Amino acid sequence: MTSKSVKQDEFYELEVDTDLQQSSAYNDDLAPTKVKDRTWNKWNIAALWVGMSICVPTYTLGGVLTAYFGLSVMEALFTILIANVILLVPLTLNAYPGTKFGIPFPVLLRSSFGMVGSNIPCLIRGFVACGWFGIQTMFGGLAIHLFLSAISSGWASLGGVGEVIGFFLFWAIQMIVVIRGAESIKWLETLSAPLLLIVGIGLMYWASGKVSFTEVLAIPANRPEDASFWGYFFGGLTAMVGFWATLSLNIPDFSRYAKSQKDQIIGQIIGLPATMFFFAALGVVLTAASTSLVGETISDPISLIGKIDSPFWVAIAMVLIVIATISTNTAANIVSPTNDFQNIAPKLINHTRGVLLTGVVGIVLMGWELLKKMSWIESDVSVESMYSNWLLGYSSLLGPIAGIMIVDYFLIKRQHLDLVALYKENSLYPAFNSAGLIAFAGPVVLTLIALNVSAFSWFYSYGWFTGAFTGAFLYYLLAKSQAVPVSQIETA
Repeated sequence: MTSKSVKQDEFYELEVDTDLQQSSAYNDDLAPTKVKDRTWNKWNIAALWVGMSICVPTYTLGGVLTAYFGLSVMEALFTILIANVILLVPLTLNAYPGTKFGIPFPVLLRSSFGMVGSNIPCLIRGFVACGWFGIQTMFGGLAIHLFLSAISSGWASLGGVGEVIGFFLFWAIQMIVVIRGAESIKWLETLSAPLLLIVGIGLMYWASGKVSFTEVLAIPANRPEDASFWGYFFGGLTAMVGFWATLSLNIPDFSRYAKSQKDQIIGQIIGLPATMFFFAALGVVLTAASTSLVGETISDPISLIGKIDSPFWVAIAMVLIVIATISTNTAANIVSPTNDFQNIAPKLINHTRGVLLTGVVGIVLMGWELLKKMSWIESDVSVESMYSNWLLGYSSLLGPIAGIMIVDYFLIKRQHLDLVALYKENSLYPAFNSAGLIAFAGPVVLTLIALNVSAFSWFYSYGWFTGAFTGAFLYYLLAKSQAVPVSQIETA
């Protein structure tokens, strides 16, 4: 029997034979999701976004925009809302093939970058996720440390050592959740989403008695009076789009479990923009209230809550922060690199090994911060400074990939993929797709030039947008001349 894809309603399902199972590009974890396993409805997907959006980094975004992008509080919140509405475009478009064919992000990339070439964007996306995984694990470890400190004075005396132990405890919890598979993540997100929303609303209500919302919203912009708003706005907008530019690529890792295209679209519209806006606004309000609460301005909610003189409420708050951080980190920052690393060598790296490899890389990337916690080195780099540079830097790399993926699927392949060929070497899809690789390299080279030529610096400052449009345009020109006619692509 020969492997083939069979259409069932709006989905395609792969029938696997022995030859395909032996292919070096195939393993059971990267294989298309079976129709019977596509159980995520719009509320599950909305819960996924609520669970991912309510996290410490989202809380700090308002501070990033006001401190480092010269925006007022009102302008910052407006920018966050607009950025997440814009993000719905690449998110829903790149989710389409995941839902239709049940394939994860790395397999979809084989169409535009080639069977082997797909590893280049995969590893870029994967290492960015590992970086975020490490950052979020630091926050989760700090929450565990403060929880244990609230109930044990002996633990509190450990100081930085306790934070490092908390880091590894939190690391282990996340590994267990993701190794258990997609249903475990679905259950976690669905359970945590309403709880986190209730907590957020409660915190906003509590803060309303500590600070005047009118005064907070009236805080002026931190930029020269004669400076144009638009330059600062687009710089901040790029950084905010960069925040979820990661998921705009690997959203097929989740949409492959959706019941329908309607579910993935509506779920994302419900779950993303409003949640990001609300929790970023909460961060702005609580940061403003921190002065009256603890006598100093603190933009990190974990540190702020840790200074409250009530062990009971600190312990409760830290449990909730641990839940929030796990729900974000497992979905946003472990699933993608797990699949990305498998794509390198599907026969050697399965789901469990991919999860553990992600965890190890995350520890390595956070090695410097762990040494700081142990007081072996010192650094005064602020959270906001780190995010502003981090967001702009990686969005310049991820933007071109998003543009190439969308053009390839909708304009070049016209929503037709040979599902069997995506899992077989020496088939329809080449080892390296020169069109994808050149279209990606072009914006990257221009970004490097922009970093060294001040007159061209705008290309980097607006990196996600300039990269996405440049990559999409180059790919269309290059791929159009070499495209296989749609009539020759077998989808059923």
